[in-house]
Amino acid sequence: MTFDLNKHVARLLMNEPFFAALSRRIDKKVGPIPTAGVWVNPDTTQFEMLYNPKFFEGLTDKERAGVLKHEFYHLVFEHVTGRMPEDVKDNPAKMKKWNFATDLAINGHLKGELPENCLMPGEGPFAELPPGKSAEWYWANLPQNPGKGDTDDDGQGGGGQPGEGGAQGDNGEGKEEKDNNGNGVPKDGVLDDHSKWGNCPQGVKEIAKERLKDAVKKAAQEASKQGNWGTVSSEIRQDITDRLITTKVDWRNVLRYFIKTSQRASRRSTIKRINKRYPYIHPGRKQTRQAKIAISIDQSGSVGNDMLQAFFAELNKLASLAEFTVVPFDCNVAEDQIFVWKKGEKRNWERVLSGGTCFNAPTKWVNEHSFDGHIVLTDMCAPKPIASKSQRMWMTTDYYAKNPYFKTNERVIGVTT
Repeated sequence: MTFDLNKHVARLLMNEPFFAALSRRIDKKVGPIPTAGVWVNPDTTQFEMLYNPKFFEGLTDKERAGVLKHEFYHLVFEHVTGRMPEDVKDNPAKMKKWNFATDLAINGHLKGELPENCLMPGEGPFAELPPGKSAEWYWANLPQNPGKGDTDDDGQGGGGQPGEGGAQGDNGEGKEEKDNNGNGVPKDGVLDDHSKWGNCPQGVKEIAKERLKDAVKKAAQEASKQGNWGTVSSEIRQDITDRLITTKVDWRNVLRYFIKTSQRASRRSTIKRINKRYPYIHPGRKQTRQAKIAISIDQSGSVGNDMLQAFFAELNKLASLAEFTVVPFDCNVAEDQIFVWKKGEKRNWERVLSGGTCFNAPTKWVNEHSFDGHIVLTDMCAPKPIASKSQRMWMTTDYYAKNPYFKTNERVIGVTT
């Protein structure tokens, strides 16, 4: 029977309240991977953990728990989303060095809990490197050639080690990963697969980071309530607490990503394109992609001019990607003020209403007119609206992003001015 990690997680993390709470919020799936790895799924903008059942089957329970904590530490330390040095993902030698640095930053906290052959500060070739340092510290203090088969920092020579991010196979897997096939830790000592870390659009990362931040926050609250963080050190607890205080999401990247992913295909017949199935008998098909986006702008007096100005300035830049329909509203939609913002146009912001706020009005209007995406710019100070037929995102102030009037599973992004 194939090893199903999901059936064992609760038992493995029984004495780790923080990691157990975080684990419940991370999907774990069998994947084409030699050992294990975490990544951002670009379709769901959620973090996932992929694992090889054969690898986990060969571990002890202590080692299985250690590998789980190793993966979750990559998320907690933000190795997946924001700390990779520039120009690393396109340089196999530098990517390998970053792989070493991130594993060393984690494994010092898990001594005695991991499978054999894992990288460990203070041991073997890393005997002179102390445990407990950040990935950036190890990156700066590692030799140019950490481990067998490495290249130097200019990327010349061989490589082909696990997790290099596209240097060898179609999925970014090195030769040793393919040969490994789940039989223990790869020869270079890098425990898990990091190959997908650099292949995620920035907008996806921004959304995933906020979702992860919420998951870590809830896990920390559960652990604090129980008065037990398990093996999480006081230094890491303080680091987690400090990073939960501030939000660093770039709303412009999120807005750009939302618009790009809202695009839908439109097809039309054309004699200029040859039909591959019935050449010269039937016309071919030409497919184009054009996002149809509704942008509902809350005109109530509580929405500040600064936020409206910043938002319009960004839409002027994004008008090169899509055509927008701007829907001004307060308690009602101002249908005589609706306009289509065509591709390439530049427009100035203006306030045309000043009443209260009702989100049902713009949602009903958008639902009736068949849009791909719906963005609502507002302070969110009104009751939760009816469901949207298209994907909907809320753009609001930082304060109301953290303190919304109503709860929603839709994206809520703070606009900084």
